[in-house]
Amino acid sequence: MEKAIVERVFMNNLLQYPYNSSRCVVLGRKCAVATSQSLATLAGMEMFWAGGNAVDAAIATAIALTVVEPTSNGIGGDAFALVWDDGKLHGLNASGRSPQALTSDRFKDLERIPLLGWLSVTVPGAVSGWRSLWEKWGKLPFEQLFSPAIRYASEGYPVSPITAQAWQQAAATFLPLTAPKYQSFKQVFFPQNRAPKVGEIWGSKFHAATLKEIAATGGESFYQGKLAQAIAKYAEDTGGLVTTEDLANHQADWVEPISTQYGNLKVWEIPPNTQGIAALMGLNILEGFDLQQYPRDSGASFHRQIEAIKLAFADLHQYVADPRSMSVSSEQLLAKNYAAQRRELIGERAISLATPGLPTGGTVYLAAADENLMVSLIQSNYQGFGSGLLVPETGIALHNRGLGFTLEPGHPNEVAPHKRPFHTIIPGFLTEGDRALGPFGVMGAPMQPQGHLQVVVNMVNYGMNPQSALDAPRWRYLEKDLVLLETHVPQDIVLDLVDRGHNIRLAHPRMFGKGQIILRQDNVLIAASEPRADGLALAF
Repeated sequence: MEKAIVERVFMNNLLQYPYNSSRCVVLGRKCAVATSQSLATLAGMEMFWAGGNAVDAAIATAIALTVVEPTSNGIGGDAFALVWDDGKLHGLNASGRSPQALTSDRFKDLERIPLLGWLSVTVPGAVSGWRSLWEKWGKLPFEQLFSPAIRYASEGYPVSPITAQAWQQAAATFLPLTAPKYQSFKQVFFPQNRAPKVGEIWGSKFHAATLKEIAATGGESFYQGKLAQAIAKYAEDTGGLVTTEDLANHQADWVEPISTQYGNLKVWEIPPNTQGIAALMGLNILEGFDLQQYPRDSGASFHRQIEAIKLAFADLHQYVADPRSMSVSSEQLLAKNYAAQRRELIGERAISLATPGLPTGGTVYLAAADENLMVSLIQSNYQGFGSGLLVPETGIALHNRGLGFTLEPGHPNEVAPHKRPFHTIIPGFLTEGDRALGPFGVMGAPMQPQGHLQVVVNMVNYGMNPQSALDAPRWRYLEKDLVLLETHVPQDIVLDLVDRGHNIRLAHPRMFGKGQIILRQDNVLIAASEPRADGLALAF
């Protein structure tokens, strides 16, 4: 992308909203926050107003999201982050490993890993992520970062529309559960034996007490203190596998981000065990096409993007796992000559079943920025509320990230003790040359790398400003030749893709992820928030 195009995307195109956007970009000079919940955005801004920096704001926002959007993340989930500081991008993997007792023989009579219950629970890493980020960059006292979330949990807050909708949908899964181990979860999240309605006030004294304990102990209680003992006792009493040793052995890891060049921009992701590499592989494949020759809203453009991600996903699910178990490297998967080989497989017809190459070898996202630091952070309980298990008299709803493992013998991602599962949540970041442009992300399980690819293509190839890049109609590849399209995708695109052999279904916007973007152009911060969520971008 030529320099002139970069300037036009970020500045001159700020008045162009081709999709009847319900929002405009927000501009500021000193700081910005963008999240899927307005109350969480305000939590981040509180930290700025108190003299904090972007990391303080990001952590406070992440903590607040565990309260105001519990349908997607929680205290008992995982987190990842990318932080730009002084010319360098830093990566943090705060995902937990499986319990030592989680061996493959636990699943010998099962065809798949259960959605609910202890067999899907790995050690939660989000709390360690908050602590690690604060230790490296935090400016305000650690306890202060918890104050908005504790206030929301103690006083209650009005449940926002899209979160209420997700809560209502979850009721069908959780309300019928009768086993004793699920009752503490239902007591907190369905206190009247139903989901809260839009605008209804919901709060949790247990969340407030748990957050106060984490704040007061610098997070230590969660892994080696009172809360760790409560988690382990609950597991022991209800047939779980997580022990105090599993919790004490956990640590968040600093990792080297991975990247690829796409046009004039470099796109960054967290390396495996996450699926971020799929977005980069897809972009590498697309790089060889002149997408600009096709209109953005055309079957020809959609087709090439879908096929690229289809091929990337074939490799993703074959090779990506805890890096200690991978037989191929990120460097091999991201090689430009390998992408060229994969690109040759794309024709005018849909690939009915993409196969791997290399034959010889419920989530929340937030962005925060100030004049020096820029943060891309994501955390999740995975499948909505997670495992359905909540440690009694705490706010710790345990995630079901163990679903990321496979039961296929010999697969690099096969379930095993003390192992990180394949992870769907991915923060993204953009740079140009040696300067940071900023954080971006699109949450939503396997939609995430597809959303990253589409947002980048929208900005690089089609010159969209960040808000329009989020507003644009999306596609989502599922499996084989099955592709979802948002209901407002133009009919001519639908018919074109069907003619090319794609199996097309129209779907509700909730199936296509929820994203946020903050980009810096010169001394101006440009923030945008996803129209498919209850979110808000603020800057000053």
